[in-house]
Amino acid sequence: MLASGRPTNGVLPLAKQLHLEDYGSYILSFNGARITDCRNKQVIYNKTLPGDILEPLLAILGKYEGIDIVSYTDRHILSGFKPNQYTELESRINDMPIIETADFAAAIKDPVNKFLVTGEPETITKIQQEIKDHFRSYLSVYCSEPFFLEIMPPQVDKAHSLLKLLSSIGLTTNEMICCGDGYNDITMLETAGLGVAMANAQPLVRERADYITKSNDEDGVLHVINEFMR
Repeated sequence: MLASGRPTNGVLPLAKQLHLEDYGSYILSFNGARITDCRNKQVIYNKTLPGDILEPLLAILGKYEGIDIVSYTDRHILSGFKPNQYTELESRINDMPIIETADFAAAIKDPVNKFLVTGEPETITKIQQEIKDHFRSYLSVYCSEPFFLEIMPPQVDKAHSLLKLLSSIGLTTNEMICCGDGYNDITMLETAGLGVAMANAQPLVRERADYITKSNDEDGVLHVINEFMR
């Protein structure tokens, strides 16, 4: 299965390439806030952000320069302030165009699974602490990359959603191998029977892993398959 911070439509092209619909596989998108069955495209788990957070969140973010907040439609990335280089990176990663909004709150028509704050790492660190202090357990707030701050519903991360999925299909964590390279992969790697960090992973991610494989560019996941599954 593919577990990603990306929106579902940012993961679907990879799922099609891997023929996941033929193997009874799943997509965990938005860091696990949504789980989709690849066979029938049905959403089997969906957790959205509380509706009352956006106004105070925008008030906090408005104090910082050079940052952006984004959300997602099925086809587009919505930019709340002004797209920066990291918003543009998010657009390229997901192959989804950016729409700049004059009124971000008004542009959010439906409940959303996550907001993403983009900016320079030192600014993101300050924002992360302020948001955590303000919302406390009302939200889950963590970085996927030093320049990506994920604003999630409470108690949502990849590990939490994987546990729900494993339970529903009759498997245990001891039967699960997880591979990852970002900060948002840490809980997943710690939960798995075998947690694997890519060689190109952030240093903290490598520290928390049971095993370090080759890098993304060296077919590190294939190396894990050959080493542990064949």
